[in-house]
Amino acid sequence: MYGNHSKLKKPHTQVYSLGKQSLIAGSSSEELSEKLATKLNMRIIRTQDFSFPDGENKITLHGTLSDQEIVVVQSMYPPVNTNLVRALSLVARAREAAPKVTAIIPYMGYARQDRAFLTGEIITMKVLARLFKCAGATKIVVVDMHSNAGLKHFKIKTLNITAIPELVKYFKKMRLKNPLVVSPDKGGAGRAAEFAERLKTDYIILAKQRNRKTGKVQITTKDPGHVKGRDMILVDDMVSTGGSIISAAKLLKRQKCGKIYVACTHGLLVEGAEKKIKKAGVTKIISTNTIPGNTAVVDVSLAIARAVR
Repeated sequence: MYGNHSKLKKPHTQVYSLGKQSLIAGSSSEELSEKLATKLNMRIIRTQDFSFPDGENKITLHGTLSDQEIVVVQSMYPPVNTNLVRALSLVARAREAAPKVTAIIPYMGYARQDRAFLTGEIITMKVLARLFKCAGATKIVVVDMHSNAGLKHFKIKTLNITAIPELVKYFKKMRLKNPLVVSPDKGGAGRAAEFAERLKTDYIILAKQRNRKTGKVQITTKDPGHVKGRDMILVDDMVSTGGSIISAAKLLKRQKCGKIYVACTHGLLVEGAEKKIKKAGVTKIISTNTIPGNTAVVDVSLAIARAVR
């Protein structure tokens, strides 16, 4: 679902006017980059990737870089490590040309590894923070980082943009029956509260237990409250394998709820998660274009443009 950028692609025609700033469109965020460049009135620099048989990547830029300020847009969804190296390479090249480099990483990989949960674990987010600084980024922009704890590892300016307003706009256009916002765990309480407030409804929080070694998720809430007949909106920052969403959906179905929808910023949906989630009773999954895919129907380019501008 993420697309294949392993082969050389013919560069698109540049249609944006020349300005003092230029935007490098990483291969993982081409569509989002186009929307951003338009909204920011920046000249877009397209990239061309080539993957060698041994897994190494080569990147070629098409266009002249600004010597004042450059924006790099590259999301870090799977293959995470490949997209990370590409992001760092683009940032490094941008810094060679300009003194200011803003790295827009719509989906920041490794964000869940922002602290050590078990003895001996490496805090990988701290490593990434150092890498981006060393590569030359002077500012990092992310969308709905898993937690603010991850941003604290960066020693440069950071900006965490929320996609909740854009997601709520989408749901306001839907004909929902007395909707109830649901957070799969306590960690998402603030997110659910904001979503519910903007949607002008109420919310509940489920209790979740995760085995730190196996990753297995279990929803322990016995009575989630009065949900009978109401449409549910399960809100989360990201959906990867869908374990939490599936457990929550099954629980809500047992309580005779109405339709169940999922609203998330980052729709990773790996290991057949989309099919499994729908099999558990979810009517539709709505995510943003931080990660392109079937469920990415909400555009966050305006939210990013406003914040960057």
